[in-house]
Amino acid sequence: MGCCNMITTGFIKKGLLTLSLVLFYYFFSIVLTFYNKIVVTKFKYPLVMTYIHLIVKFVLASLVRNILECKKGKSRVTLDWWTFLVSVGPVGITSILDIGLSNWSFEFITVSLYTMTKTSAIVFILIFGLILRVETFRWMQLCVVLCISLGLFLFTFKSTQFNLIGFLMCLAASVTSGLRWGLTQKVAQRGELGLTNPVDFMYHIQPWMICGLLPLAVGIEGLKFSGDKNFLDYSSSNTIEKNMAVLLGGALLAFGLEFSEFLLVMKTSSLTLSVSSMFKECCILLFAHWLYNDEMNYINMLGLVACLSGIALHIYIKATKVIAPERINTKDEASLGLLANSIENEEDTAT
Repeated sequence: MGCCNMITTGFIKKGLLTLSLVLFYYFFSIVLTFYNKIVVTKFKYPLVMTYIHLIVKFVLASLVRNILECKKGKSRVTLDWWTFLVSVGPVGITSILDIGLSNWSFEFITVSLYTMTKTSAIVFILIFGLILRVETFRWMQLCVVLCISLGLFLFTFKSTQFNLIGFLMCLAASVTSGLRWGLTQKVAQRGELGLTNPVDFMYHIQPWMICGLLPLAVGIEGLKFSGDKNFLDYSSSNTIEKNMAVLLGGALLAFGLEFSEFLLVMKTSSLTLSVSSMFKECCILLFAHWLYNDEMNYINMLGLVACLSGIALHIYIKATKVIAPERINTKDEASLGLLANSIENEEDTAT
C-alpha cells in the first residue's frame, strides 16, 4: 500500500510540473502567434522585426543575469570561445533559420497553410533526436509522431490559398526546427557546460542569432525599411514611438516564449515540446474557427480526434517511464527495509 502511494505521489508531482511548464509555454506561444500575424500583415518587414526581438532578448537576458549575480553574490557561467563556437553556435544558427523563415512565411501564406506545413516539424524532431541520440527509438513513439502529424494535417486541411515560396520557407523552417531542438536538448542536458538555467542559455545563444540574421535582414529588407516613412517618419515622433512600442511588446512576448521553450526542453525533452506544440496548434485553430466563423468538416474532425489520440498516447508513454523507475526504487527500499529487520531479529535471537 505504501509503495503504491509513493508511486502515485511521484507521478502526480511529475505530471503537475510538466503541466505547469506546458501551460506557461502555451500562454506566450498562442499570444505571440496571433500578435505576429497581425503585426506582420501591417509591418511588412518580418526579418527586421525578428532582429529587433533578438536584440531586446539579449539585453533582457543580460539584465536578468546581472540581477541574479547581485542577488546571489555569485558570478554566472560564461563559456570559453571554443565551447561557445562548437556547442552553442549550431544551436544559434538553426534557431535563427527556424524563427526567421517562420516569420517570413507569414508574408506569403495563411495561418492554416502555415500550420499544415509546420506539422512536419515533429517528424524532423524525432529523426534528429535519434541521430543525435537524445531520443531512444520506440515503435510507440513512431506511432505518436505519425498520428499527431497526420491528425493535425487533416484537422487543418481545407481549400486554402497556396503559395509555393511561402510553403517552401515553412517546410525549411520545420527541418531546421527539428535540428534546432535536438541540438538544444543535447547541449542543455550536458551538465558540465553549466547552461541549466534558460536565461544563461538565451544569453549565449542570442549573439549567434543576431549575427546570423543581420545579413538576411539588411540584404532583403534593409533598403526598403530605411526608406519607409510609415515607420521611420522623423517628422512625427509619435509614429516612431508607436511602432517601437508595438515591436517592443512583441519582443517581450518572444523573450517569454523562448524562456518557456528552453525550460520545457531542459525539464522534459524536445519531443515533449513538439507534442505540446501540436496540441497548441489545435487550440490556435479552434480559436481561429471561433473568431472567423470557419466551418469544420468531417475530415477536420477526424484529424482532431487522431491528433488528440496521439497526444494521449504520448502522455501514456511518459507516465509509464515515470512510474517504472519509481517501482524499482520502491522495491529496492522495501528490500533494504526487510533486510535490516531480519538482521535486527537475528541479533535479538542471538542475545
